[in-house]
Amino acid sequence: MANGQSAAAAAANIFKVPELKEKILFTLLCLAIYRLGSHITTPGVDVVALQTLAGQLQGTIFGIYDLFVGGGLQRATILALGIMPYISASILFQLLATVVPTVEKLQKEGEEGRRKLTQWTRYTTVVLCIGQAYTYALFLESQPGAVLYPGLGFRLLTVLMLSTGGIFVMWLGEQITERGVGNGMSLLIFFSILQGFPGAVINTYELFRVGGISLFRLAALCVTLVLVMAAVVVLTMAARKIPVQIPRKVVGRGRIREGQRSFIPLRVNSAGVMPIIFAQAIIIIPGTLAAFTGNPGPGSTGVRGFFYDLSQLFQVGTPWYYITYVVLIVYFTYFYTSIIFNPVDLSENLKRQGGFIPGVKPGAKTADYIDHVLTRITLPGSVYLALIAVLPFAIFAMFDLQTFFFGGTSLLIVVGVALDTVQQMQQHLLLRQYEGFMKKGRVKSRGKQKYM
Repeated sequence: MANGQSAAAAAANIFKVPELKEKILFTLLCLAIYRLGSHITTPGVDVVALQTLAGQLQGTIFGIYDLFVGGGLQRATILALGIMPYISASILFQLLATVVPTVEKLQKEGEEGRRKLTQWTRYTTVVLCIGQAYTYALFLESQPGAVLYPGLGFRLLTVLMLSTGGIFVMWLGEQITERGVGNGMSLLIFFSILQGFPGAVINTYELFRVGGISLFRLAALCVTLVLVMAAVVVLTMAARKIPVQIPRKVVGRGRIREGQRSFIPLRVNSAGVMPIIFAQAIIIIPGTLAAFTGNPGPGSTGVRGFFYDLSQLFQVGTPWYYITYVVLIVYFTYFYTSIIFNPVDLSENLKRQGGFIPGVKPGAKTADYIDHVLTRITLPGSVYLALIAVLPFAIFAMFDLQTFFFGGTSLLIVVGVALDTVQQMQQHLLLRQYEGFMKKGRVKSRGKQKYM
């Protein structure tokens, strides 16, 4: 009850803090501009012909991409690339840091190194925007009647418009991070996913109105959604806390810094949503290749027939699809966790600070212990992640639905970004309270000096 009241009080105080109010309003303005640009169609494209494009994107890599840009691909908007080129560039440099010593060195150089990496990420984003825009222009030209005047002129215009839009979205995300509530890139994806929520609610209501789903099944669906959301929250917040002891230390002229007891939180799901994205990107390769070769149909021979048969083997609903999907998620959970979390660096930082884990020797033993714990908790985390990823397919079958708004990827993104945003706002309010307390303290001390 007390926690509920404190949360309500914090929510009521958000708009009472001028700085936080300005940050929220600025963020909402940027998001409104982003959503407005996501409905402006690229010149030279037939909007009516594009209405048939949505079904063809399903089961291809464009379908996953379209989820993160709020349907911009199927509408061929000027912001169709969204924030994904920047996200791809960021992931690329994370991967390069494990194999390229120069990138790894820049990551450890502090603010100056991070500034250089950010600049390199921006340049890479521009290159990715140009490449993805040209590929998308070719894809549009392959759709019957989608392009009014196909050819080199349309491709160059599409590259110019979409690349400019991708760079503008990157700039918007950086502005939200610097001047808004923070976490700008994730918030853009967050609102791109949520933009489909009103339509999903309307479609579900229409299905109920025409008798396609009974009241009992609709209530059961709502309860299932609540339970799934709770499970995702548990997965996102679950962590193993490793105790850390920092001993007393003499600093300066005889001053003693008291010993501290802290902990290292090792999340059960340190990789976040990335394993699902990687697994989806690989498992839909057969469907994407079949779409590019024209989907010749059963009985075809040659390369086109091979890609068609392969796409049918990994079609959603087949045993091979589910088995491969789960195995890929478990593998990429371990893979991505090993990239973003380095036990050796963590043990060295502890050793420099004089800290240690009780019962474990500093140095290599500490690194081995952290790696052992991380390996053990990642296994249930990866299995839990795989279950959430395949859960929408079970809901399809259970409630006999053709579409479902929240998939495993979108659920994790929405819940994760929402929790991070709430925590950032709470930290801002807490910092505001401390600043006010410090100011009051300084006023009191000055008053004492004046009377003394």
